[in-house]
Amino acid sequence: MHNMNKVIYKPDPQSTDEFTIIVDQDEYSKWKNGDTSIPLSQVVDCKTFTVFFSGQGAQGILGQASKQQLDTSFGTHDETEVVEHILKHGREQRVSLNTNAADAQFNPTRGRFYDSAGGGRT
Repeated sequence: MHNMNKVIYKPDPQSTDEFTIIVDQDEYSKWKNGDTSIPLSQVVDCKTFTVFFSGQGAQGILGQASKQQLDTSFGTHDETEVVEHILKHGREQRVSLNTNAADAQFNPTRGRFYDSAGGGRT
């Protein structure tokens, strides 16, 4: 199992806007320490390779960043360039992601989700 963390980038310290990517902790550490031969697909969660956006700060709901948001903040919507910028200039935040299948809940009307409250099993 890989330890996953977030890398968060705030384009403006006065704003609550944040861009986030999910990274493999070990691969990101190697990449950050100069081993840029590691493919970004190994550093960034390859299941999503998504740049997330929250206009509400660290505790806000994360959604996928739009091309317009990327263009406005990074001057491009090329996700590879944006990811590299976030990796270089963002701050790493350790997270505890509960992805244990035994803890997953299933709601047939909504699909699969994870119970982050830690209760409510039936």
